[in-house]
Amino acid sequence: HNALTTMPPEVMLHLAWSRMNRTGGLRRQKRDWVIPPINVAENSRGPFPQMLVSIRSDQDQDISIRYSITGVGADQPPNEVFSIDPMLGKMFVTKPLDREHRSSYHLRAHAVDMNGNQVENPIDLYIFVIDMNDNRPEFKNQVYNGSVDEGSKPGTYVMHLSAFDADDNTTANGMVRYRILSQTPHSPIPNMFTINSETGDIMTVAPGLDREKVSQYTIIVQATDMEGNLNFGLSNTATAIITVTDINDNPPMLTSRTFSGEVQENTVDAVVANLTVIDADQPHSPNWNAIYRIISGDPTGHFTIRTDPISNDGMVTVVKPVDFEMNRSFMLTVVVSNQAHLASGIQSSLQSTAGVTISVKDVNEPPYFPTNPKQIRFEEGVPTGTSLTTFSASDPDRLQMQQMIRYSKLNDPANWLSINRSSGQIVTTGMLDRESVYVKNNIYEATFLASDNGFPAASGTGTLQIYLIDINDNPPALVPRESQICERMNKNVNGVNITAADADTDPNAGPFVFELPNFPSSIRRNWTIARISGDYARLSLRYQVYLEPGMYEVPIIVSDSGNPPLSNRSVIKVKVCPCDENGDCTTLGAVAAAGLGTGAIISILICIIILLCMVLLFVVWIKRREKERQTKQLLIDPEDDVRDNILKYDEEGGGEEDQDYDLSQLQQPDSLEHIITKPPGVRRVDERPIIPESQYPIRPVVPHPGDIGDFIHEGLRAADNDPTAPPYDSLLVFDYEGSGSTAGSVSSLNSTSTGDQDYDYLNDWGPRFKKLADMYGGGDDD
Repeated sequence: HNALTTMPPEVMLHLAWSRMNRTGGLRRQKRDWVIPPINVAENSRGPFPQMLVSIRSDQDQDISIRYSITGVGADQPPNEVFSIDPMLGKMFVTKPLDREHRSSYHLRAHAVDMNGNQVENPIDLYIFVIDMNDNRPEFKNQVYNGSVDEGSKPGTYVMHLSAFDADDNTTANGMVRYRILSQTPHSPIPNMFTINSETGDIMTVAPGLDREKVSQYTIIVQATDMEGNLNFGLSNTATAIITVTDINDNPPMLTSRTFSGEVQENTVDAVVANLTVIDADQPHSPNWNAIYRIISGDPTGHFTIRTDPISNDGMVTVVKPVDFEMNRSFMLTVVVSNQAHLASGIQSSLQSTAGVTISVKDVNEPPYFPTNPKQIRFEEGVPTGTSLTTFSASDPDRLQMQQMIRYSKLNDPANWLSINRSSGQIVTTGMLDRESVYVKNNIYEATFLASDNGFPAASGTGTLQIYLIDINDNPPALVPRESQICERMNKNVNGVNITAADADTDPNAGPFVFELPNFPSSIRRNWTIARISGDYARLSLRYQVYLEPGMYEVPIIVSDSGNPPLSNRSVIKVKVCPCDENGDCTTLGAVAAAGLGTGAIISILICIIILLCMVLLFVVWIKRREKERQTKQLLIDPEDDVRDNILKYDEEGGGEEDQDYDLSQLQQPDSLEHIITKPPGVRRVDERPIIPESQYPIRPVVPHPGDIGDFIHEGLRAADNDPTAPPYDSLLVFDYEGSGSTAGSVSSLNSTSTGDQDYDYLNDWGPRFKKLADMYGGGDDD
């Protein structure tokens, strides 16, 4: 028999065993009981711990059983929310539950004996937290912004609001409903908008939205749970700000039907009138920005209307100069519109069109030359005082102003012209020359000034272009002026090609005529001219005529083709010289042709040879003298002071210590008697004598004249007799090779040593020391 009590006071777990015969057989079968979910209300006030259920096993009568629970809320975080009496099996909740924090718990109950052995299978316990209406609806934002076009129809969607309720949304605790509490302002009616109570969508409910009257609405929206039940539900509010956006429902209107302005003639980019406009739409938007157009009264496009970006006014601007003499006034028709098209159903206003009257003011305009530049044709060389033309100007101020025009010369590069101050007649003051540097492509230009007597005075300029017709006023000139030719004619060299240059142009230039003059007669006798073409001829020696090499001046008469022709006697310098087989002057021939005779050439060559010989002898003498100077003995006559040349004779190098030469040692002392008179004695060669050093007199800077050889011998003899001198010759440094050597100085083997030293060991040092062994090995003989 199994039994279970499911809700408080207890739930009993009963394990029944069925026995059957092992053959027939007895068999145990274990059955588990499922406990229904346990519901616990959130926010319970206790007292705690509060018992939820009692669990018992039907074996607790036979053995001692201990009960426990595991899972989140028991032995897992959050811990100790639930507890169980281990002996009695009663489960408790220990503190209030919060469904918004955790809505359910899953625990497992265990039954074990005192040894910890499981006596029952674990049983699942499900605890559900029952929701209570303890949370208000919350809006995500406190202020919501939306917009709607003015003039929108009822039912137009505006914006959406939503609130969240943390309670269970499957129950009335979490079901939120919306409603509008207030609308500000109430124009045109207090209820311009409505809200869907379930979705929170706000829509228009009435017509009459007009941005120009009300540009913004403020709506207070309330959200209530419990399905909007105001008696039991919790509520919260938010603010919705609805902006009415502009549409182009107001056409621009000009403030006047007529406008006026004035402009001075010949003015450009000047504002001549200002048009004011009114537009109720949103400023500085396409619905407000004005665009002006001139629809009549200006067929030639003298004016345009620009919009002031700040004030939206129309600025009538002249863009093309107006002429008072042509138009004294303009009657313009102007229409204004917006940058954006008018909204549907909106008609243009009659005040969008106006008339603009522009008056033109006369000003003193400068005179002008009707033909500018003016071109005329004249022959060059016309006499001074010739009237060329009348260059007159016109005054555009012909209606209201009667003015006098005066003329003057502004630019006349060659100063060839003058102009009559009153009539504008131009007369020459100099000879017109087509070949002048001031004439370009046969055209001479001069600029003149025309001034009126208006206030202020005005002036205009005009250019006169004179095309100069060429006349034959320049004789031709021979080209080239110098050339060369071989002294004898041959088949390869035929002569000199000549031509002519003429400043005139055709037909006053070529073809040219070349001929030799009759005087002197030698010209025609020696030379001949042959025509090559209209502009070229060839000058050559007559056949079998021989001329001495030299420079010859050949006169030639050249004539042009003008009517009448002009001739010019020109001289060409021809160099006659001997030529090689190619027809080129030889070097000797070129010199001879320069005007030097054979004797002069030979004299020049002899002078050059003599000069070269003198230079050679001088070089040989210098070399020989240098050689003698190098082989001359060191000790020379005292008259030749060569002491400055005793710098070095045989430098073998010794390091840094032999670089400081004491040249004062070469100075001759005032006296050497204190050294020479010292008695000779035995000198140690390995240490310095312990006697006072000799005091030598101070030598003068400039040595006494005398034989420097004697000076050196006396110094050597004084050093040999000086017992205070070291074993090396430091008094006179000739070939000092540095100090620090471990070997003794060979200067100790001097001739004044009289000791009993044995030098026989020098024979064992090899052939290089044989000389020393012969000198000192003899003992007393030395």
